[in-house]
Amino acid sequence: MTPLLAAACGLVVANLYYAQPLIGPIGQALGLTPQAAGLIVTLIQLGYGLGLLLIVPLGDIVENRLLIVSLLGASALALALAAVAIHTAPFLVAAGAIGLCSVAAQVLVPFAAHLAPAASRGRVVGNVMSGLMLGIMLARPVASLVADRWGWHAIFAASAFGMAVLAVVLRRLLPRRQPSPTVRYGDLLRSMATLLATQPVLRRRAAYQACMFGAFSLFWTTVPLWLASPAFGLSQRGIALFALAGVAGAIAAPIGGRLADRGRSRQMTALAMVLAAGAFACGDIGPSGPSGPLLALGVLTAAAIVLDFGVAANLVVGQRAIFALSAEHRSRLNGLFMALFFVGGAAGSALGAWAYATGGWTLASRFGLALPLLALAYFATERRAAR
Repeated sequence: MTPLLAAACGLVVANLYYAQPLIGPIGQALGLTPQAAGLIVTLIQLGYGLGLLLIVPLGDIVENRLLIVSLLGASALALALAAVAIHTAPFLVAAGAIGLCSVAAQVLVPFAAHLAPAASRGRVVGNVMSGLMLGIMLARPVASLVADRWGWHAIFAASAFGMAVLAVVLRRLLPRRQPSPTVRYGDLLRSMATLLATQPVLRRRAAYQACMFGAFSLFWTTVPLWLASPAFGLSQRGIALFALAGVAGAIAAPIGGRLADRGRSRQMTALAMVLAAGAFACGDIGPSGPSGPLLALGVLTAAAIVLDFGVAANLVVGQRAIFALSAEHRSRLNGLFMALFFVGGAAGSALGAWAYATGGWTLASRFGLALPLLALAYFATERRAAR
């Protein structure tokens, strides 16, 4: 069951990122200005954020298999609409729906935690999250390569078919899980504010991951711009191949989960933050001299792997910590956790774009370095807060 859930999470979450490298050709096809084309990614992100807060908590009161399959079916319809859209309004509606329905991945993660025994919960969640991280990291290069050969419509059509098949497979193979409907939907949403106010572990882990995911988003927003600049001169295919290197960082998810199961959560958290900071410090080596670009590209590739490793490890350790707070509230806790650090990721992307436009990669990397260091400084207060 674990490989199935990992693959499902990766395939679903990839839908959030297919459009990012294709904004240019999609905007041109739909007649959008470069400024308005940004609405495509914005609407996907807004839909996902709303889904985290309004749909994921339903996993605590609605039969989980039915909820997951319904979201996958709706996702297939939204992706199909995006694949055939030739006008702006239908495509933007589809973009928002794609984001909203992609929260199926965040229903699957606590579902996996429920299936796993407590002693191996970190390992299971880590394995499932490795699939999710692979989906995030592979989505952009896959979308670029598919669009380069068959056009941008093809990736949405292929994913629509994939979501329909996945819905059928999960409908047949997932066990039923009917939570006790102890609260109504309105009370369910109101209880999330109470959880946020009364669970310091949730607040801390969300703050840590917000900084880490902010650094991750900043890196992957600005690095393609730097690689396409005259400093490196990479084509879109070259940038896609570079992005594939970051996939190696996904191995951190199961490693982090196993170490958390052994009581090493604090050590893994500190290591993850140090690695993320070190990635930006190493990635600051710029191309210069005859062999400079080649050396800089190699160092930047290593930095991408190290950064992704740190972000994935910290994510899994954080999720294991919040899932241990209350089995009854796992979906709500996961929705809050993901929504809060997702805000950090959106802020990191915006900050990176502004910093790169203002001061190039040098300024962007300074902000990227500051984010994991900020998380590390806050983490250093954890023991004092506990006392």
